[in-house]
Amino acid sequence: MSQPGEPVENAPIHPASGREHLFNDGTVEEYRRVLAAGVDRVATRIAGTDRPFTGITPAQLAPQIAAVDLDAPLGETTAALDELDELYLRDAVYFHHPRYLAHLNCPVVLPALLGEAILSAVNSSLDTWDQSAGGTLIERRLIDWTAGRIGFGPTADGVFTSGGTQSNLQALLIAREEACARAAADRPGPATRADLLPRLRILASAAGHFSVQKAATLLGLAPDAVVTVGTDATRRMDPVSLRRELDRCHQQGLVVMAVVATAGTTDFGSIDPLPAIADACAADGVRLHVDAAYGCGLLVSRTRRDLLDGIERADSVTVDYHKSFFQPVSSSALLVRDRAALRHATYHADYLNPAWTVQECIPNQVDKSLQTTRRFDALKLWLTLRVMGADALGDLFDEVLDRAAEAWRMLDADPRFEVVTRSQLSTVVFRWLPDTGEGGPVDDADHDLADAANRYAREALAASGAGMVAGTVVDGRQYLKFTVLNPETTGADVAYVLDLLAGHARRYARQQRAATLTCHV
Repeated sequence: MSQPGEPVENAPIHPASGREHLFNDGTVEEYRRVLAAGVDRVATRIAGTDRPFTGITPAQLAPQIAAVDLDAPLGETTAALDELDELYLRDAVYFHHPRYLAHLNCPVVLPALLGEAILSAVNSSLDTWDQSAGGTLIERRLIDWTAGRIGFGPTADGVFTSGGTQSNLQALLIAREEACARAAADRPGPATRADLLPRLRILASAAGHFSVQKAATLLGLAPDAVVTVGTDATRRMDPVSLRRELDRCHQQGLVVMAVVATAGTTDFGSIDPLPAIADACAADGVRLHVDAAYGCGLLVSRTRRDLLDGIERADSVTVDYHKSFFQPVSSSALLVRDRAALRHATYHADYLNPAWTVQECIPNQVDKSLQTTRRFDALKLWLTLRVMGADALGDLFDEVLDRAAEAWRMLDADPRFEVVTRSQLSTVVFRWLPDTGEGGPVDDADHDLADAANRYAREALAASGAGMVAGTVVDGRQYLKFTVLNPETTGADVAYVLDLLAGHARRYARQQRAATLTCHV
């Protein structure tokens, strides 16, 4: 009998060792084969897609996935792809389809898909130089490029993130720590931070993103820390209301740690008046963060860049390349005017990024990031710019803004619908209204019926798979929403979806009215 630590002669090799599936120099031909097989499956689905969705429900699909025995591998790529085709590819929501008009999901460009394949295979981690090498420098070059597009100076810096929510969280973390540092400098003492946190406030537009409220919770701020600032008729932050809230906070002994302006609200595509907001922040010495997750595509626009005038005065900016730069998820970044602000995310570990590496000028991106292990998502944007160029991206974004403007004009002229304010970007918020049959004003009962009919129409459209739109609530009423991010979407696609929506809503309203009449007989 062998003793512990001694080799066992003629030990059997387990047939399912998994070594044959490791990607290395011995499996490169198999890598080419399986990757080509996967690409072929997706390409076949894309080529054969005649609608953005099949309409499948969770109740229909969940049992199929739950029935899969993950402890019984299929053992062969083709069989696994066959199964995946049934469980995912067949029923996936395809954003490339021109009648997908729901959320902020864009079709993706081919150079970015190439980047996705490369970065997944090499599997660099962007936390430290010794895990990424050139990947670190490519990300840093793209951060510098984006900062330049924003209008930041040579002291700017930033880091790629998983998305706008993480970018906003880190921006507000910085704002909290900067506020605490100022308070400690003014009134040193151990109680300073504990006393300050309940008094910290964030001012944000009523049309801003919910991630601001989520960040406030994660940062341990008071439940009422996010103060809503009123908007004007175009759903943009009102500078007069902002000034009023700043004064009120000051009078009540509250500390405004940041104002969050939005360059592209999710519902209305509105861009807050950045110069006026920057003036108010500068007058009060308050940090300004601009959430440009949606509107960042204007940074490369050749016709509408002026819509972002004033963004260069922000202290930090969120950008989502996976919204308006036609990149696959995820591809986002946080930019800061002063690179020193990123120190609030810096922690040194002897096994990863010891403090001495800073003196040696070793570029460890983990020193700037909330994440440790992090994908090389910057490669997708890098290849996109190197193949297509920034102007081509900007032209694509301008095209979707033109399509949205056309959709707004169509809706504004269509008596079946009412449309909310015209977007500065590519969303259109609207709702079907019932015909009273008397030419009079629509009353509360009609509006209640319209709310239900619009909800039904959206669900019925999705169930058919013929198109997809989003829904939202405006002033307490149910609305529908187009989000146009596909240059291939045409006016005919928009008209087709509108006819379907109107048909579903009208049928629902007739059924409800008929049921009401029956109850009264």
